[in-house]
Amino acid sequence: MRWIVRKAIFSAVTLFCAITLTFFLYRVIPGNPVDLMLNYYMSLGYSYEEALSRVLMMVPFVPTAPLHEQYMDFLKGILTGDFGYSFTLAQPITRILGYAIPWTVFSVSISLVISFMLGTVIGMYIAYKRGSLVDRVMSFYASITTAMPQNILGFFLIWSLAIQLRWFPKELGPYGPTVDPSKFNLEFILSVLRHAALPILTYVLTTIGSWVLMMKSSTISVLGEYYVTAAEARGLKDRRIVTTYVGRNAVLPLFTRFAISLGFMFGGALLIENLFLYPGVGRYLTIGIQMRDYPLVTGCFLITSIATVLSNLFADLLYSRLDPRIKFE
Repeated sequence: MRWIVRKAIFSAVTLFCAITLTFFLYRVIPGNPVDLMLNYYMSLGYSYEEALSRVLMMVPFVPTAPLHEQYMDFLKGILTGDFGYSFTLAQPITRILGYAIPWTVFSVSISLVISFMLGTVIGMYIAYKRGSLVDRVMSFYASITTAMPQNILGFFLIWSLAIQLRWFPKELGPYGPTVDPSKFNLEFILSVLRHAALPILTYVLTTIGSWVLMMKSSTISVLGEYYVTAAEARGLKDRRIVTTYVGRNAVLPLFTRFAISLGFMFGGALLIENLFLYPGVGRYLTIGIQMRDYPLVTGCFLITSIATVLSNLFADLLYSRLDPRIKFE
């Protein structure tokens, strides 16, 4: 119980530091939203005074105010559940995040579970077949896709599977242009699934390699343990050795990373969401960075920070339950 209290306090301090750093680091970057929008309106032919009056009506805060005053207003807003107002999208941040988080969780959670399950199975298999052709091919594939930018593979999948073969819709976005999202019917569900297929496939193909390599390394390490040798000497069946002695112990480190990845999931798959115009957190974070939309950026980072800290706490608790050798006091 004391460990849980200490861990909770440490998590709260970590979250506070992450929020503070995010707030100050982004605001010390040269340029601010007022200057950016001033240049835009002046390029349309407005005078400086006319452009300034328009911008000040749109920006819900004063970016030139002292940082400590902005910071105190920011903390007050968090404590009251008010994350601010996006002048770029003309909506409250809570409404934007309320719309974006379900799309991100839907696509990334499915991708993460598929990638994790396939990666662990393939990684254990090639660990037993190490040195074979299958091992060399899968290890090469894992190394290449782990280092490959997700948008490159995603662009190739759009060109080949959607444009050339027409297996998937060419329209980007979370659903088709003719679908009414206010009607939660079979047509809407099927359209959402068809449009989510390529983003999910892109995520799985570019992340499965890391799970494969980690599981392979962990399995090879477990195969050298004395308890596995003892089990083989006792004449136990291969299936029992693989599942009870090898697989269960080899997958423990991966479960910890999987739990942490659940937190990072709320940050969205930035490159994939931007490529497929998927309205997730990563998409809105990119918009906020491009437009210097301080409330939108800090709101996206806040959700990601909270989810990551909580997932780390969950990972520690999960590992203590999965491995009886770990005891916390």
